[in-house]
Amino acid sequence: MVYASGIRLPCVPHLYKSSSPSGFNGDRRSTSLSFLLKKDSFSRKIFAGKSSKEFDASPLIITASEKVLVPGSQSDDPSAVTDQLETPETVSEDIEVRNGIESLQMEDNENVEIEDHGPVTLQGKVSSEKSEVKREVGPRSIPPPGAGQNIYEIDPNLLGHRQHLDYRYGRYKQMREDIDKYEGGLAAFSRGYQKFGFIRSDTGITYREWAPGAKSASLIGDFNNWNPNADIMTQNEFGVWEIFLPNNADGSPPIPHGSRVKIHMDTPSGIKDSIPAWIKFSVQAPGEIPYNGIYYDPPEEEKYVFQHPQPKKPKSLRIYEAHVGMSSTEPIINTYANFRDNVLPRIKRLGYNAVQIMAVQEHSYYASFGYHVTNFFAPSSRCGTPDDLKSLIDKAHELGLLVLMDIVHSHASNNVLDGLNMFDGTDGHYFHSGSRGYHWMWDSRLFNYGSWEVLRFLLSNARWWLEEYKFDGFRFDGVTSMMYTHHGLQVAFTGNYSEYFGFATDVDAVVYLMLVNDMIHGLYPEAVSIGEDVSGMPTFCIPVQDGGVGFDYRLQMAIADKWIELLKKRDEDWKMGAIVHTMTNRRWLEKCVAYAESHDQALVGDKTIAFWLMDKDMYDFMALDRPSTPRIDRGIALHKMIRLVTMGLGGEAYLNFMGNEFGHPEWIDFPRGDQRLPNGQFVPGNNFSYDKCRRRFDLGDADYLRYRGMQEFDRAMQHLEEKYGFMTSEHQYVSRKDQGDRVIVFERGNLVFVFNFHWNSSYSDYRVGCLKPGKYKIVLDSDYPLFGGYKRLDHNAEYFSSEGWYDDRPHSFLVYAPSRTAVVYALADEEEQPLNV
Repeated sequence: MVYASGIRLPCVPHLYKSSSPSGFNGDRRSTSLSFLLKKDSFSRKIFAGKSSKEFDASPLIITASEKVLVPGSQSDDPSAVTDQLETPETVSEDIEVRNGIESLQMEDNENVEIEDHGPVTLQGKVSSEKSEVKREVGPRSIPPPGAGQNIYEIDPNLLGHRQHLDYRYGRYKQMREDIDKYEGGLAAFSRGYQKFGFIRSDTGITYREWAPGAKSASLIGDFNNWNPNADIMTQNEFGVWEIFLPNNADGSPPIPHGSRVKIHMDTPSGIKDSIPAWIKFSVQAPGEIPYNGIYYDPPEEEKYVFQHPQPKKPKSLRIYEAHVGMSSTEPIINTYANFRDNVLPRIKRLGYNAVQIMAVQEHSYYASFGYHVTNFFAPSSRCGTPDDLKSLIDKAHELGLLVLMDIVHSHASNNVLDGLNMFDGTDGHYFHSGSRGYHWMWDSRLFNYGSWEVLRFLLSNARWWLEEYKFDGFRFDGVTSMMYTHHGLQVAFTGNYSEYFGFATDVDAVVYLMLVNDMIHGLYPEAVSIGEDVSGMPTFCIPVQDGGVGFDYRLQMAIADKWIELLKKRDEDWKMGAIVHTMTNRRWLEKCVAYAESHDQALVGDKTIAFWLMDKDMYDFMALDRPSTPRIDRGIALHKMIRLVTMGLGGEAYLNFMGNEFGHPEWIDFPRGDQRLPNGQFVPGNNFSYDKCRRRFDLGDADYLRYRGMQEFDRAMQHLEEKYGFMTSEHQYVSRKDQGDRVIVFERGNLVFVFNFHWNSSYSDYRVGCLKPGKYKIVLDSDYPLFGGYKRLDHNAEYFSSEGWYDDRPHSFLVYAPSRTAVVYALADEEEQPLNV
């Protein structure tokens, strides 16, 4: 996560050119402002003028609900849904106490409940002849809450904080019970997108919005010439506004596909026009700053239909983190289609098995890296249409790649005009009111996870991306900020358990994380859930039924911090023991995603590992036809070693930000103009340049540049892990961390890793311990010429183990360990086949 603290920059000029606006005659049957869709590109026909008056606006915490399941059932089978409770002896009659089960009696109820028997992978492409292929899956269900007590067996030290943990689990169980009672279960509760926003039926369109603070509301847009008196909405006792628009006389929908829409409200803060909170697409018109909501409902023949099944979750994850917008080699905003055709095959060739996409949710401020979300259900329109994104994901699945989404539920943009902030004119609508609802460092709003409708919104949002777009899981951003009322700001976590379990913990937020992981793993068993937590919260990656928070992986953020710390020091001051400790310092049974450097380090003002190591020499000495320099030699050697030791020892999964695999030079600088801060400080811009907001993949591919060797080494690393599966092996043993020799030796699976960090000492006949006897061969060598090395090792050499204990290992063999190299050895009889350790 990254933000320019306190800086709000002007709108970036759009790179897409709009066509001339056409006239509007007020007839709903006329699509005067259409959003034309194509497979690989799209054009925008939108008025350049203001669509409506814009005022500030914000609320309350009320609820609305839907059909209910028979109590006790957590099945996601619509056959279990009933309009009335069929077992009154098991459920109290006063259902309306909290959420008003009957509050949403809809004209189009029969069209809202969608058949939902599994994560149906509907396959196909944009075509009028759609073939639908269901993936073979069993019934989906969310298991009932367990006892939540296994965490004390896993970690007896938690017993000292049992009161807090039992209270936390009790809150979670109570919430599950309430959801069962008032909403028919978590499966039904997480389908809010079938109730709120725009719901199409055979007879028309129903639009609903939760805005309890609003005094009046109407739906406006191109379809009614932005007339606030044309389509007045009605409000129920739970703060939900609703309107039904019947089809036109010729049977066409009352709101044309691709036209602009907003909700017009009279609020405590004044009149305001807002983009619907559940909008599925939004676009910035040329010359405008606020976005416009787009009614997105293309004809059936234009809708993308998935063709390829979602891959099974691999045992070990090798994640390629990417930002679609900056993924072009050209200084432009890249498209989903270009990423699909050019970047996905590259990721596959490199040997990664998952792509993690940043900045998916719509965000009006491009330089926020996608973390200031304005429209949570809408994919970023900068890169294309929703169908373009679906095509990208389908292509990734064809290549066997999982697609993970960097989802932001930790906070939201504080934009009033096109975001959720002050949506119904009150400060505490979706967010906490006052200072608790504002993140001073990120300049953003903080969700109230204790609000029923906020839970519905966020749970449904997570499910929407899994269901509609077939994402294979999430990387939850900013989880540390969610879990603590201090948001991790100006707090140094030492590992003392009292830091995690006390009054500083936001139990409502932790319960939400437990609920969303419940939903993800119950309804999408193959989905992956990763949490960005810097605090080291115990139980973070323990299943919810056992009392944990329920994530599959924690991002091991301490590793990148350690490398930054070391890169500021001389080689002589690197401590082998400190490196090993940082790599292995993770909680038992809680899996981690290791990475050597984060996307934050690539931003202007910071440095990537390659730039820390080689700095200005990268400008003049990366060509192979020029002599190298000591700084370049050192940098390339350590770049490879740092990445391999991180992957080999740092976790059960590995992540790389795009371009860092070949040591991408320079930094990322989003296009921006000059700005003067409120304190008077002048911040120079870059004239809205995209030059530093791209990825120069051509450098890694050029066989005349030294970047190529670094890229080939990263590729070899990924394929080594694919073959031997060492990251998920239960066998991990560090046999040597010699500070004098600057050598680290460890076993992972059946492989032996030997790192010599010494700057000028190479060691002949260096003995390394091993568990298994036999003949060993080199399977990866950072000094190999293809990787920019000096070929100081003979790959035809055979290394025979000898009996006798050495470094606490029952066997050992002799190697040559050149300076600044990393070498991996495998038993020769296992060299040709993957290991199943």
